[in-house]
Amino acid sequence: MAARQPNGRKNDPQRTKDDILEVATEEFSTHGLAGARVDAIAERTRTSKRMIYYYFGSKEALYLAVLERSYRKIRTLEADLKLANLPPEEALRALIATTFDHDEANPDFVRLVSIENIHHAAHMMRSDAIRDLNVSVIQTIEAIIERGFADGSFRRKTDPIDIHMMISAFCFFRVSNRYTFGTIFRRDLSEPATIGRHRTMIADAVVSYLKGADTVGA
Repeated sequence: MAARQPNGRKNDPQRTKDDILEVATEEFSTHGLAGARVDAIAERTRTSKRMIYYYFGSKEALYLAVLERSYRKIRTLEADLKLANLPPEEALRALIATTFDHDEANPDFVRLVSIENIHHAAHMMRSDAIRDLNVSVIQTIEAIIERGFADGSFRRKTDPIDIHMMISAFCFFRVSNRYTFGTIFRRDLSEPATIGRHRTMIADAVVSYLKGADTVGA
């Protein structure tokens, strides 16, 4: 049982770390690595800078922990789908829908990835965890493609990383460029009918590509 601190709060280190990561995700995604303030994170979590540095070591290490947590979240959602039990096309559509819905519901993830790209992935390069976490989605897509090719659902063998990029690009762009795209074309990408249409469109596009004959060498 967690001990109580003098202020009446329970001393629960894991809960404290989780709270810090939750608030830090918003702080970093809103202000970037340079603009984020550890003081602000400490104030909102009712802890101290000293405690944050005790748990995470530095502001940069906290930022990296936030990135790792964000990638772990989407990869966990994918693992929970049990896609091996579904027919190939249905499995792929379920995976695409999960990516689409995740990005739509987590604009902080999209902003964090955009920020890390500004830094040329300098912090992400130091994380074996992020590399290891993202192996699973490629293996999942590869297995779906192979099953689909074997049973005739798909006719085109392709690089699973290319398929992952195709899915990610569409889902990510809708969120990352929502305001600029919406301003230029006067199109509200958060409108429910548009969301539904785009959700179906990206799945149809990927599935149609895989159903097409492989023309390499033709």
